[in-house]
Amino acid sequence: MTTLSTLAATIAARKGADPDSSWTAKLLAKGPEKCAEKFGEEAVEAIIEAVKGDRARLTSEAADVLYHLLVMLAARDVTLAEVEAELARREGISGIAEKAARG
Repeated sequence: MTTLSTLAATIAARKGADPDSSWTAKLLAKGPEKCAEKFGEEAVEAIIEAVKGDRARLTSEAADVLYHLLVMLAARDVTLAEVEAELARREGISGIAEKAARG
């Protein structure tokens, strides 16, 4: 099991937990829109660190982005396995061709 799949499983397990006992449960209890908003905030913070060039801060913010992406996906019942399957489907396809196929 990879670190991301372990994290995704932990997030899934927290879905029904008491929001007072878990940050993940608290986020999920606020609904998909709040989860998406938090993901966006973290993505912006990662962008800022990428522009600044601070590798350590970018690494930390990237971890936050991945965590909040998984929470946002869980809020909409999309699993990491489904995302991985989509990536596998795209493997070997030119990014330009794949984007054109989506129209």
